[in-house]
Amino acid sequence: MTSDESPRPAGGLGRFVRAAPQPGQPEQPLPQGFERFLEKPPPPTGEHCELCNEAIPEEHPHVVNLDSRALMCSCRPCYLLFTERGAGAGKFASVPDRYLFDPDFTISDAQWEQFQIPVKMAFFFVNSVIEQTVTFYPSPAGATESLLPADTWVEVMAANPLFASLEPDVEALLVYRRDSAYECFLAPIDACYELVGHVRMNWKGFDGGQEAWEAIDGFFERLRSRSRSAAPARNGGAA
Repeated sequence: MTSDESPRPAGGLGRFVRAAPQPGQPEQPLPQGFERFLEKPPPPTGEHCELCNEAIPEEHPHVVNLDSRALMCSCRPCYLLFTERGAGAGKFASVPDRYLFDPDFTISDAQWEQFQIPVKMAFFFVNSVIEQTVTFYPSPAGATESLLPADTWVEVMAANPLFASLEPDVEALLVYRRDSAYECFLAPIDACYELVGHVRMNWKGFDGGQEAWEAIDGFFERLRSRSRSAAPARNGGAA
């Protein structure tokens, strides 16, 4: 309508607006081809970035929500926003893609027993919100926290310099207790939760079953192939 309440001539954006029908009159159809603008878009399929909802491939990076401890699937641009600590008001941190193997890792059976971990593997990381190192192990119920004896932890840290290079919240020290030795990896936190997923989905009975151990062994085989020795970093090389 114009200022004098007479009908506005068709034109401009007004031609795309369907006028409300008068009582008792049938609804006027839209011009041919314009129905598509009223159709709802189909629901998204596949995986999407949890920060911007952009579609992402199956292999994608992750961002940690430091408040909720949630791992969030991310597109590459959103991931790059949080590679610097403190970005995004310090609420998010991108998970790096660093894999190191520590051939000189040292821990005694007595020290491991003091951690009271009922399985052969556990991961340790620094929670920057509470400013403490915490330990979790995979279980059929998911990631389960184990109390960390302070004195024992200090001893293990002193014997293993690799601990000093851990990035809080986004990297972990993943320890695998084998029959004759302990393997130690510095790994992204999302890799540790991948291991948790294998255990949770495949574990059966008391000992896990063949399917679970095949998944666990496959995970550590891939981890070994991706990891490089931490020894050069200790000798002054790039980490």
